[in-house]
Amino acid sequence: MQQDQMFNAFTDQTRNFFEPMRKLNGLMLDNMEKMTQYQLESMKRYSQLGTERMRAASEIRDGEDMRDFTQRQTEIMNELSQQMLEDARAMTELSMAFKNELESVFNEASQKAANQASEATKAAAEPAKSASQSSRGGNKSDASKSS
Repeated sequence: MQQDQMFNAFTDQTRNFFEPMRKLNGLMLDNMEKMTQYQLESMKRYSQLGTERMRAASEIRDGEDMRDFTQRQTEIMNELSQQMLEDARAMTELSMAFKNELESVFNEASQKAANQASEATKAAAEPAKSASQSSRGGNKSDASKSS
C-alpha cells in the first residue's frame, strides 16, 4: 500500500514536472506549423507570379508587346512590394502571438512552481515547529525534575 502511494506521488510529481515542457513543445510545434504553412503559401504565390511573368515575356512579338509588358511589369512590382509588406506583417503577427502564448506558459509555470514551493515550505515547517515545541516541553520537564 505504501509503495502504491509512493509510486502515485512520484507519478504526480513527474507529470507536474513535465507538464510545462509538454505545453511549450506543443506551442512551438503549432507555431512552426503555422509559419511553415504561411511561408509555403507565400512561396507558391511568388512562384506563380514569376512563372506568369516569364510566360508573358516569352509571348513578346513586337515593340507594342514590349511596351505593354514593361508597363505591366511596373504594376506587378508595385503589387509584389505590397504583397511582401502584407506577408511581413502577417509573419510579425504570428510571431507576436507566439511570444504572448510563450509568456503565458512561462507565467503559468512560474506561478505553479511558486505555489508548490510555498506549499512545500509550509509542509516542512509544520513538522519542524511541532518537533521544536515538543523538545521545548521536554526540556521544561527535565528542568523541573532536576530542581
